[in-house]
Amino acid sequence: MLSVRNLNAKYGGAHILHNVALDLGENEVVALLGRNGAGKSTTMKSIMGMVRQRSGKVRYDDRDIITRPPHMICRAGIGYVPEERRIFSDLTVEENLEVGRRERRKDAPEWTLEHLFELFPNLKERRRNLGWQLSGGEQQMLTIARTLMGNPKLVLLDEPSEGIAPVIVEQMAYVIAELKREGLSILISEQNLHFARLVSDRAYIIEKGQVCYEGTFTDLDENPEISQKYLAV
Repeated sequence: MLSVRNLNAKYGGAHILHNVALDLGENEVVALLGRNGAGKSTTMKSIMGMVRQRSGKVRYDDRDIITRPPHMICRAGIGYVPEERRIFSDLTVEENLEVGRRERRKDAPEWTLEHLFELFPNLKERRRNLGWQLSGGEQQMLTIARTLMGNPKLVLLDEPSEGIAPVIVEQMAYVIAELKREGLSILISEQNLHFARLVSDRAYIIEKGQVCYEGTFTDLDENPEISQKYLAV
């Protein structure tokens, strides 16, 4: 589904990513772990074409997308949920969702308002509320739901559990499990090891812009020194 090789990225003169490589299979959930500032968000933005100074290979669905602009990558079937959420605060929940609507994709699940409201009952209850009236967790749900309205095959989730209440984190874990059952592939950027373990099949750890671990959570548990070295605060 997604193959990244020798991905390098720069902001001005700062070299952020160094030969990052990762793979994501069909109907798989993979976590990209690391401390704050390790390069997780930059990796996702580079995949989406949002970092101008980038090089390497990014193949999605057997197509090279490294030279494509963000809107073309989105149209190809990749949805991106940014850490900043970026909802329209003066639009209602329903209006925010309509902004994300795209035509149905033959090889991906179709998402309607009714389907999304089943998945996010909190949003159904607040469908007439404006974006600024939602809690942080509800805004995160809305951002994910708006992305799903584009009917993607692959979703990049950047720090979905960051800054939200524990009860919402549990709901988020349920949502990700449901999305996988629907047939989506998901790459999650996370600092929360417990949350990543709940929802992911395997993990990569990134540190200072380089991938320093790839494997299952079982392997990670058997080598606690890795978590201590790269994930401990």
